[in-house]
Amino acid sequence: KALARMRDERADRMLVTKDATIREIHHRVKNNLQTIAALLRLQARRMDSPEARTAIEESVARISSIAMVHEILSRGAGEDVPFVEVLRPLLRTVEEGLVPHDYRVKFRIEGDAGKLPAFIATPLSIVITELVQNIVEHAYPIEEDGDTPEGEVILEVANDGHTLVVRVTDDGVGLPPGFDLATTTGL
Repeated sequence: KALARMRDERADRMLVTKDATIREIHHRVKNNLQTIAALLRLQARRMDSPEARTAIEESVARISSIAMVHEILSRGAGEDVPFVEVLRPLLRTVEEGLVPHDYRVKFRIEGDAGKLPAFIATPLSIVITELVQNIVEHAYPIEEDGDTPEGEVILEVANDGHTLVVRVTDDGVGLPPGFDLATTTGL
């Protein structure tokens, strides 16, 4: 019995060490991604071209969304991420970093996706970042009378354990006439 207990204790210590190592790796990946994002932000400040600056800012948002997933993974055991803990800071980052200060566009989350495996949470956060960036860029143009845009972006999530549903809606201007998803070249 003593030998079996010693084996069990050794196995438990090995699991704790493995878990701590995995968390540390996620933490380091998150730090490296944040460093890359900071370097890109510095580079964007030096850009004269608004298009180049916008492209870099969009890349920073993508990198930041991946870093958020690694931040959550570095805090706890396992590879599952409480996805709402990724969504809240992701939307806050977009709202603070990409929405012009004079715009009155608000973001809201409805529902809960529950815990998602990291291999789903990471690409899903990137897709949501892309969608929200496109909304900010296209759905709320400056109005002809000069008024600043206002509106609401709603991110609805639901997970019944078998199916994950994510719906992003806005009350902006809508798709341009002639828009065809099959022929668009953007992300």
